[in-house]
Amino acid sequence: MPMPHHGWASVWPDRRSRTIVGLGTAQTLAWASTYYLPAMLAGPMAHELGVGTPTVFAAFSGALVIAAILGPVAGRRIDVHGGRLVLVATSLIAALGLALLAVADDPLVLFLAWGVLGIAMGGGLYEAAFATIVRLYGRDARGAITGVTLMAGFASTAGWPLTAWWADAVGWRGACAVWALLHLAVGLPIHLRLPSPSSGAGQHSGPCAAAGAPSHRPAAGTAILLALAFAVTWFTSTAMAAHLPRILQLAGLGLAAAVAVAALVGPAQVGARLLEFLLMRRMHPLLSARLAGMAHPLGAALLLILGPAAAGAFALLHGAGNGILTIAKGTLPLILFGPAGYGARQGLLMLPARLAQAAAPFLFGLAMERYGLASLWLSLLLGLIATAALLRLRAPVASG
Repeated sequence: MPMPHHGWASVWPDRRSRTIVGLGTAQTLAWASTYYLPAMLAGPMAHELGVGTPTVFAAFSGALVIAAILGPVAGRRIDVHGGRLVLVATSLIAALGLALLAVADDPLVLFLAWGVLGIAMGGGLYEAAFATIVRLYGRDARGAITGVTLMAGFASTAGWPLTAWWADAVGWRGACAVWALLHLAVGLPIHLRLPSPSSGAGQHSGPCAAAGAPSHRPAAGTAILLALAFAVTWFTSTAMAAHLPRILQLAGLGLAAAVAVAALVGPAQVGARLLEFLLMRRMHPLLSARLAGMAHPLGAALLLILGPAAAGAFALLHGAGNGILTIAKGTLPLILFGPAGYGARQGLLMLPARLAQAAAPFLFGLAMERYGLASLWLSLLLGLIATAALLRLRAPVASG
C-alpha cells in the first residue's frame, strides 16, 4: 500500500495555486536577499572593508543597472521557453553572488559580488515572475500576478528583521551566507517545480480580466507613456525606500516615531494589494493605476501642508499607491499589448524604470541635502507626471 504524500502538492492540490504560492515565496526571498539587503548591511560591510557607505550603495546601483540591461534578454527567453530555466538559473546565480559577498575582502570583490547579484536580479525579480505567469496563463494572468505581489509585499517586513537578526548572531558575512543557502534550499526547488507552458500557452488562451483582446496594435506613444509612468513611479518608490525615515524626521518627527511611521508602508502595500485581489479586480487595471498614481502626491501634499500630523496618512497613502502600481506594472502591458511577446516587451518597458531606480537614492539624497523637506515637492511633481501619463493612455477596444 503506497504511503500518503504530504508534500507541497498535497497541501495545495490546485496546480495554479501551487505556482502562485511558489512564485510568491521565491519572490519574497529574491527581494529580501538582494534589493533590501543594503539597508541592513551597507554600514557593517563598509566598516569592515574600509570603504565609505556610499561605496557599497554605488556597487548596489551598479547591480541595478546590470539588472536593467539584462531584463529584456531574460524576458525574451521566457517568451520562448517559459520561466523555469531562467528562474532556476537566477537562484543559482543569486546564491553565487551572495557567497561572493560573504567572502569579499576588498572593494573589487564587493563590486564583483554585486555585479553577479545584478545578473540574478535582471532575470529573477518581478518582471521575470510576471512574464512566467503570462506565459503560463495568458490573458487570465491578472489574479496570479496580484497573488504573487501580495505575498512578496512582505519581503521588507520579513527580510529586514531576519537580516538584522542573522547579522547580529553570525555577522554580516554569515547573514549573506544564510541567504545564499536559502536560495539553494528554498528558491531553487520551487523554480525546478514550475510547470512548463504548453504549446501556444500564454499567447491567446484564457479570458482577459476586465478587458478583451486589443482589436489593434497600440501606437508607439502608448509604450512611451507607459515607460514614463513606470520610470517616474519607480524613482519615487526607491527614493522613499531609501530616505523615508529621514523625510519624516525633517517633517518634525523624532527618530523612533519616524521609524514607526515608516513601518506603515509595508502593511499599506499588502493591504492595497489584498483590496485589489478581492474587490478592485472588477475594475479595469488602468483605472486602478490612475487612482494609485494620485496616492503619493496626495500624501506628500498633506505632509507638506499639515506637517507631522499628516505623517501617518502620508506613509499609508504612499504604501497603498505603491502596492497597486506594482501590480499595474505587470497587468497594464498585458492589457494594452496582449500576451504575445510579453516578456521582452516588459523588459524594455522597465529598462528606464530600472535606471531611474538605480539613480533615485543618490539624486533624491542630494535634493534632501539642499532643500530639506521641500525636496518632497520633487516626488509630488513626479507623481503628477505619472498620473498624467496614465490618464493619456486609452484602454484597448475589445474585439468581437
